[in-house]
Amino acid sequence: MNGDLLPDDDARISVFDHGLVTGDGVFETVKVTDGVPFAMTRHLARLRTSALGLGLAEPDLEQIRSGAMAVIAAPDAPEFGRLRITVTGGLAPLGSERGDAPLTVIIALAGQRRPAAAVDVVTVPWPRNERGATAGLKTTSYAENVRALAYAAARGGGEAIFGNTLGQLCEGTGSNVFVVLAGRLVTPPLSSGCLAGVTRGLVIEWAEAEEQDLPLAALADAEEAFLTGTTRDVQPIRSVNGTVRAAVPGPVTRKAAEIFALRAAESPDP
Repeated sequence: MNGDLLPDDDARISVFDHGLVTGDGVFETVKVTDGVPFAMTRHLARLRTSALGLGLAEPDLEQIRSGAMAVIAAPDAPEFGRLRITVTGGLAPLGSERGDAPLTVIIALAGQRRPAAAVDVVTVPWPRNERGATAGLKTTSYAENVRALAYAAARGGGEAIFGNTLGQLCEGTGSNVFVVLAGRLVTPPLSSGCLAGVTRGLVIEWAEAEEQDLPLAALADAEEAFLTGTTRDVQPIRSVNGTVRAAVPGPVTRKAAEIFALRAAESPDP
């Protein structure tokens, strides 16, 4: 935390931290397996993009990388974990106005359950605003996602799916969405308001997926569908709003998952 390696019980932030008070912060989640982080360089690049997009000072990425490796190397680190890098606006007045204090930088590691073989998803009634000030940024203002995920869970879902204000397919609360249409692997473009997911980018590159605007209904109508995410990799969608698919995973999803696993095994920092 701010350059110091601490037990979690000793880590403290001020009640005046702007990240706590207003959600003025950005973050990254990095998958760690057997002490090795995956795609760290891509995650740090996106952290910088999110920070600058939110108007924060540019974070020191090399210091953050060094701190992340120190946390990962600490005793009793989990074999499979979620490394959370959080950067906030630091101390500020109790309101929307920022202060002039340095950034708060927190790096924490916790164990993570392995992803399920498939996931049930539920579309939610609240749209993503693809033209909003924080569209495409990974900010700590996550209340909308918390609400949406609870809505999905109450209906038997493991992930919530958002459309945007145009009625187009957008993203999940912490995932990107891919569908198979007439044998083509397609995902919404960044202009839909979705996050530029690290796993999403790798799947587009490695599995030759296409970016295309899609109606929200395409998710239910698709031949196959899957989610991508840092701790999901490629996760088949088993059902949409309670309608279960006949065969999961389908052939295109299975191939994408195999390609991702093979390419990811070649380098921990692609």
